[in-house]
Amino acid sequence: MRSYLSLIPISAKVRRRQNLMTRLCIIFAVFLVTAVFSMADMDIRMEQDRLMEKHNQEFTFQVIMDSSMGQNFMMIAGVLFILILIAGVLMISSSINSTVAGRTKFFGMMRCIGMNRQQLTRFVKLEALNWCKSAIPIGLILGMVSTWILCLILRFVVQEEFTTIPLFGISPIGIISGIVMGIATVLIAARAPAKRASRVSPVVAVSGNAESANRVRRPVRIRFFKIETSLGIHHAVSARKSLILMAGSFALSIVLFLTFSVLLDFVGYLLPQSASDSEMEIVSEERHNCIPYELAQAVREIDGVKRVFGRRGVFDVSAQLGQERIPQTVDLISFDTFDLEALQKDHRLQKGSDISKVCGDSGYVLAICDTDTPLGIGDTIQVSGGAFTVAGMLKYDIFSEDGLSHGKVSLIFSDETFTRITGITDYSLVMIQTTADFADENVAAINALLRDDCTFLDQRDSQTSGTYTAFVLCVYGFLLIIAIVTLLNIMNSISMSVSARSRQYGAMRAVGMDGCQMTKMIAAETATYALSGCLIGCAAGLAIGKMLFDILIHGHFAYAVWSLPVSRLLIVVLFVTLSTCAAFYAPSRRMRNMAVTETINEL
Repeated sequence: MRSYLSLIPISAKVRRRQNLMTRLCIIFAVFLVTAVFSMADMDIRMEQDRLMEKHNQEFTFQVIMDSSMGQNFMMIAGVLFILILIAGVLMISSSINSTVAGRTKFFGMMRCIGMNRQQLTRFVKLEALNWCKSAIPIGLILGMVSTWILCLILRFVVQEEFTTIPLFGISPIGIISGIVMGIATVLIAARAPAKRASRVSPVVAVSGNAESANRVRRPVRIRFFKIETSLGIHHAVSARKSLILMAGSFALSIVLFLTFSVLLDFVGYLLPQSASDSEMEIVSEERHNCIPYELAQAVREIDGVKRVFGRRGVFDVSAQLGQERIPQTVDLISFDTFDLEALQKDHRLQKGSDISKVCGDSGYVLAICDTDTPLGIGDTIQVSGGAFTVAGMLKYDIFSEDGLSHGKVSLIFSDETFTRITGITDYSLVMIQTTADFADENVAAINALLRDDCTFLDQRDSQTSGTYTAFVLCVYGFLLIIAIVTLLNIMNSISMSVSARSRQYGAMRAVGMDGCQMTKMIAAETATYALSGCLIGCAAGLAIGKMLFDILIHGHFAYAVWSLPVSRLLIVVLFVTLSTCAAFYAPSRRMRNMAVTETINEL
């Protein structure tokens, strides 16, 4: 051995299994960044080709980057880069920290044979960089393959505006970003553990375990919990760096989940999806009810037509609102049963609304109005056809571009009720939903049924459901990977933490602690990490999520109102609970199955 650095490849082979989690963290970090920047690059190339075809002139990459679209793409990719960098540093640092804690005897021996602190610090950093030789190439390959798969899905499955996205392209930006991510995370993450290793006292390290050198300033308090639970909490709290790293891993995953959930809400407002969205429409001129009822029935008989439903309208009708009978002009609009149920499926109704009361021939309506209008659920409205009770309110005006009513009141009736009070049976708008096997020649069949005062609109090329689905899948895929890496990191860190204290656990077993108490102690330590991370993550995630909601959503959609995401918080609690159970199960079972003498002699 020419140099102490020759021990690095030897150590990597010997501890290949123990270092697996650290390599996985590096692989996932490189993979995510490579995929994100490669997809951004492919989108910019797609936009470049589209502009060249549209304007018949060449657009350079710099021109695209100077545009708002290119800057938005790279800004999103940059934010993701920072988030992934933080997540990678926390996870890799936690893993290296656990590895250092379990190798104090090795580092002590190196100090005893002449290695100084600077050399030991350099050894740990180079050992961490040695993992990059295999982890970074694997992450780059996974990132590029994932980009190719996503491009194939966007081009041939989602289609719409993605029909010109490049296939099997190589992104230099993605590759360089992945390499930078891998090296940066490792160097930043290895810094603190390297200093910790350099501060190990040779005498203490050679004696077996650095943990034993910590002085116990006061006994463990057992006022609220049993001794095994109190010891587990004490183990977690006493190691502050491990507590910060472990709780930080939990917290960061929760923050990412709650933050990216706001992006899902944003795209929901930007590209609203509804169960009543139609591929084709028949529109009457000047909103007159002149589309015959028989025409809608005939369209239903055409092959490939899945559903046909229509709306009728009478506008600027005199009415009286509430018990005070405030005079007001209102719009009367009819929805059939499917259209009404779609409002409930799309969560467009305010809390307390009852759609079942409106269906059929009834005395109930749905109302759309501004917040300053004195009208609410249960109020009565007098119109020419009689008195009607408001059974529900819509959250926003679905007929307005900005979602605001601007002082206008609209009443939604069922078909039966609308026909009874107005006598109108013809439609002003007929909407058509088609099946996958709808043929283009059937469009001619629909056009043949139309009168001169009706207009046929084919909106199949302007559907946004594919774009919405692709965005949602990408975000959830990103969150799923982060959750998996976090879970694996927590499991690995808990396992290493237990291994580092194996002599302490052996001494506890020797003085009478049974396997059940051992399990409770390790469970309490893990639960302390999880609870700390959950509290910090939920608080920070809600604050950041609320800020993003105000900037991205409320700033552009004035009717949007932020509410506490209870369902998402329940998902967070479920994830933390499952992660806690999975993290302590394997280490506790290993410690229970080890013989007392074997545990004491460990390390």
